[in-house]
Amino acid sequence: MTAHDAAAAEPAVIETLTAAGVATVYEAAGRRGLIDVDLVQVVPGSRVAGPARTVRCGQGDNRAVHEAMTLVRPGEVLVLTMPEPAPVALIGELLATQAKVAGAAGILVDAAVRDVDELRALGLPVWARWCRVRGATKRERGALDVPVPVGGETVDPGDVVVLDADGAVVVRRTRVDDVVAATRSRLARETGLRSRLAAGEFSYDLHGLRTQDESGGR
Repeated sequence: MTAHDAAAAEPAVIETLTAAGVATVYEAAGRRGLIDVDLVQVVPGSRVAGPARTVRCGQGDNRAVHEAMTLVRPGEVLVLTMPEPAPVALIGELLATQAKVAGAAGILVDAAVRDVDELRALGLPVWARWCRVRGATKRERGALDVPVPVGGETVDPGDVVVLDADGAVVVRRTRVDDVVAATRSRLARETGLRSRLAAGEFSYDLHGLRTQDESGGR
């Protein structure tokens, strides 16, 4: 069983991480895995999680993206990178159409996208560093299913990537079970806090901050 199969074999895991979202998963993971860059959420309101299908393109080149489309499996998140992030469009409507037909959950582009109106109409969730029409070449094969650096993190094939309006976080495939358990615990705790806040209590008290002030911060 490959790393992709292992992550995809647990739909309940993906459902939990998708529903929880980036901020909750990041906190539940011990504030680890943040992909710390500004991202454009091309399709507003989208939220996905899935095992990473990683692509390392040549600089300013998207030949590897075309090859990756022949390998995409349902539920995967394509993670498209170059050696140095630059506002060159690695993907547009036609490549995204192939990804959608293959069943990809979404695409994270550490570069640019174009055909933004068409991408929104297509509906496949896409996040990108930039929206630019500058085209890529198709000369370098690049590499597929290799570790890729993105936003201060390294995404390995099969790591679970979570994306929503807050950005992106990566959960190592070796930590998925622990992070999912912590995420479920955090969601239950937040549900309890939410009901108490809605009833008029204050987070200042619920987190014990008033007591800290009264004791001089000790």
